[in-house]
Amino acid sequence: MQQDILINWSPQETRVAIIENGAVQELHMERPLERGLVGNVYLGKVSRVLPGMQSAFIDIGLERAAFLHVADVWQRQEGGEAPMFARKDMPVVPIEKQVFEGQTLMVQVIKDPIGTKGARLSTQISIAGRLLVLLPQDDHIGISQKIPQGERDALRARLQGLVGTKETGGGGGGFILRTNGEDSSDAELADDIRYLRKTWSRIKEASVRLPPMSLLHQDLNLLQRVLRDLVGEGTQSIRIDSKEQFALLMTFGQEYMPAAVPKLQHYRGERPIFDLFAIDEEIARALGRRVDLKSGGYLIVDQTEALTTVDVNTGGYVGARNFDDTIFKTNLEAAQQIARQLRLRNLGGIIIVDFIDMVRDDHQAEVLSEFKRQLGRDRVKTMAGGFSQLGLVEMTRKRTRESLAHMLCESCPVCQGKGHVKTVRSVCYEVLREILREARQFNPREFRIVASPKVVEMFLDEESQHLAGLSDFIKKPISLQAETAMAQEQYDIVLL
Repeated sequence: MQQDILINWSPQETRVAIIENGAVQELHMERPLERGLVGNVYLGKVSRVLPGMQSAFIDIGLERAAFLHVADVWQRQEGGEAPMFARKDMPVVPIEKQVFEGQTLMVQVIKDPIGTKGARLSTQISIAGRLLVLLPQDDHIGISQKIPQGERDALRARLQGLVGTKETGGGGGGFILRTNGEDSSDAELADDIRYLRKTWSRIKEASVRLPPMSLLHQDLNLLQRVLRDLVGEGTQSIRIDSKEQFALLMTFGQEYMPAAVPKLQHYRGERPIFDLFAIDEEIARALGRRVDLKSGGYLIVDQTEALTTVDVNTGGYVGARNFDDTIFKTNLEAAQQIARQLRLRNLGGIIIVDFIDMVRDDHQAEVLSEFKRQLGRDRVKTMAGGFSQLGLVEMTRKRTRESLAHMLCESCPVCQGKGHVKTVRSVCYEVLREILREARQFNPREFRIVASPKVVEMFLDEESQHLAGLSDFIKKPISLQAETAMAQEQYDIVLL
């Protein structure tokens, strides 16, 4: 898969676009003032233990307390086996027996704060390097699942030899070999081991020296993570539009990612770098609900707190020979586009896809196979089931960072995120009910309605009779005042 990476850098924001076959597939953004926390290591202080939820709230110096579940509390295993393997048959030790209020804990963020939820933490520390991941609390040597089974044992033995054991004076520690470390030389692996151990000793030293709620280690910035995580064999070029940042990336690349250095290019064009592939327009479309398909069909994407729904519609597409074929071709195209939209919008959690109902089983199987094939290109872990009884496809996509919409948008101040507001007439009737309620409680000289111009206009025109009728009923005058700053649903009733 041919891939190009474009980087648009400015002091306030870094934006990275991944282009595959001439189309934007992924967008990554980072703002220094709103930088993600995943990978950061803190010295946290336990503020509350909740036995009923088997969780604890940890104060790490953020606005909201972070969340530690019992499943994410690390326990030393015999033989240095990874906890996730060793724990399967073991009863879980209750959280109230492992942590207590006021305790100081070294924790790592595994999930950014999203919406009203605080960050999710783990007490198992992992530090990612270029080729390896260090698990300093374990002695387990792991190999990436993406590497073929036949090669794993040989790689494990090689890595074990380089890591050594504490008994032989090799330093020991747990390491996982990343996918891009498959073809690395012993010297490269040894360099990475040295770098990771040095980082860990710096974290340990800081944890003794610094007070609770301190940041001990921060993950690499987005530019550096591009070289570490996003560059693969299929990457043709990495173009960046900042001379200064290009020089810094070159230095970082020469030290840690020498294979990526030849692909780095400084973009000197007159046009903004994102205009080359109309990326800004693509971002604007990715924030909307509707996604048009080339055939004339369209998708409706709705993001909610619990899950994301994707609805497929034929729209204006009637190009096939019969109705079944029309539906099948729309669904096939939708399967490709949905997989792309999930990456582009960075949607995570539970996703429900409502494909158009297909009568034929072979059509269903083909659409599902195409959908799973497209999802296979995603570097984020996804899992998709088959068609349910109701013709829906349920899937999950791992969520670590906020979606594009959550990063760039906020709830509408007018509708509070509902996506709709009460009609002008509904607001008028609400105002009339409120006046009647207050007339029974208080005895003012006059009532004044302060509302949006549309509501005042309705009272002066279509609803004037009802307003006059109420004024006669309560035997008090009612005056009107238009306030342009007020939204349609906002109003005040002033007692004079």
